[in-house]
Amino acid sequence: MRAMVLRAIGQPLAFEERAELRPGPGEIRLRVEACAVCRTDLHVVDGDLPKPRLPVIPGHEIVGIVDALGAGVEAPAIGARVGVPWLGHACGVCPYCVSAQENLCDRPIFTGYTRDGGFASHVIADAAFAFPLVGFDDPVAAAPLMCAGLIGWRSLKIAGDGRRIGLYGFGAAAHILAQVCRWQGREIYAFTREGDEAAQKLALSLGAAWAGASGRPPPQLLDAAIIFAPVGALVPVALRSVRKGGRVVCGGIHMSDIPQFPYRLLWEERHVMSVANLTRRDADEFLSIAPKAGVKTTTKVYPMEQANEALADLRAGRFQGAAVLKP
Repeated sequence: MRAMVLRAIGQPLAFEERAELRPGPGEIRLRVEACAVCRTDLHVVDGDLPKPRLPVIPGHEIVGIVDALGAGVEAPAIGARVGVPWLGHACGVCPYCVSAQENLCDRPIFTGYTRDGGFASHVIADAAFAFPLVGFDDPVAAAPLMCAGLIGWRSLKIAGDGRRIGLYGFGAAAHILAQVCRWQGREIYAFTREGDEAAQKLALSLGAAWAGASGRPPPQLLDAAIIFAPVGALVPVALRSVRKGGRVVCGGIHMSDIPQFPYRLLWEERHVMSVANLTRRDADEFLSIAPKAGVKTTTKVYPMEQANEALADLRAGRFQGAAVLKP
C-alpha cells in the first residue's frame, strides 16, 4: 500500500510504501477512493491536539470500497462503498456509550489520529463505524460529508430550531450546512475573513440571506451562531449577534483561546456550547437528509502524493469548499 505519513509533529508528511494490510476481528479493509482534508488534520500535523499516535497516517473523511473482511464481519459486504469518519471506535461500555453519548466515549479511537487514516491507498476500519453509502456514486463529492457534513449536522442540532443561523467561517462544513438549512427553510448569515469575497459569493450562491466579514454585525439578530473557524475571538463577536436566549456553538475540535469578555454579552440566557465528535445516529440522520436536501459539495482534488500542498492550501484559505485527496 501507499501512504502519506506524519512521522513528527510540525514536519511535512512523508510518502511511504508499506506491506499489505490485514483486517483483524470486527474490521474491514477499504481500497480508498477519496479522502477529504479537514482542518482537524492541520491540528494533528501542527500539534494542536495532544498525543497523536506517531507515526500516523492522517485523514478521517474517507470513502472507499470494502475489499477484505476480518473475522466475524458479515456487513458491509466486499464490494460495498462505505464512509469512515473521525470517530473510528467507541468502547460501548463506559457511562457515555451506554447513555447514547458515544461521541464522549472514555476510550475512543480516532481515525487519522490514534489509528491510521485515509491519506493512503488502503485503510483498516472498524466495521461497526463504517457507514453504507448506497446512492452516493461520486466518492470525491461524498468524502467531505464524512466530517464537514457530520459535524455540521451535529452542530445544527445543538444550535436548536431557530430560523436565523449565523455561520462563522464559510469553508467545508458551512458550505454543506448552508444547503441543509436552506432546505429546512431557515435563513443563513455567512461570516468570512475580511475581504474574502470568493467565500461570500459562494455563500450567497448557496442561498445565504446575507454574507459579510466576521467583524460586521448581521442585519438582524440571530437565533443561533455556529463557529467553524478555529478562532476563539469569534465567541464574543458571535454573542453580540445572537438574540436573548440564543446559542453560540463552537463546532471545531480545537480553537484558540477565548478572550475575556463582559458578562453582559452572555446575560439574558445566551448559551455558549461545544460540539465533540459525532455519534452513529448523527451519521444515519445526516446521510439520509443530504440527498433529500440536494447537498452538492464544492471540492478541489489533489493526488494523494500532494497531501502537503493540500494542507498548505487549506491553512492559507486558497480554495473554496473542501480539498479531497485521491490515491
